[in-house]
Amino acid sequence: MEPKVVEKGQIILVGFSFYGDPFAESGGWTEENEVGRLWRRFLAYWAENQGRVKHLRGGDLAYEVHIGGYEETGSMGHYEVFVGMEVAELEDVPVQLLVKVLPPTRYAVFTLRGEQIASDWPRMIYDEWLPGSGNESAHDYLIELYDQRFKGLENLTESELDVYVPVW
Repeated sequence: MEPKVVEKGQIILVGFSFYGDPFAESGGWTEENEVGRLWRRFLAYWAENQGRVKHLRGGDLAYEVHIGGYEETGSMGHYEVFVGMEVAELEDVPVQLLVKVLPPTRYAVFTLRGEQIASDWPRMIYDEWLPGSGNESAHDYLIELYDQRFKGLENLTESELDVYVPVW
């Protein structure tokens, strides 16, 4: 798994968030875990209200951001998962939506295909690739970027997904 490296400016996202153990109810890649429920809740809101969000950027791009660095991340497996869409600027953001502003940074971009999506790719990236890459982790988050190449959990073999890992 060899990434391409890209520079990205600030990314402004609007969406929904979850904090805790996303796999407490149901493990693995399933719509029944907390991340799957978060997506369902966000997509239902988005279907009804996307016209209320101004300055939408990227059209069909959807973001899933995994944020660590909390005291409970290492000891209890609790972290924040944010799902949402990118906007060019903030204006009249509906009160139901949260905002995340990701800093300008350099990213190692991994493209996962088919069954790789459901594999233990975080271990491969952080335990295998990163130590030997000459890079260091720049921020305690990663981005899963979903576009038209992702065909859904029921069609993983036909899907692709990009993972952005901030690096120095």
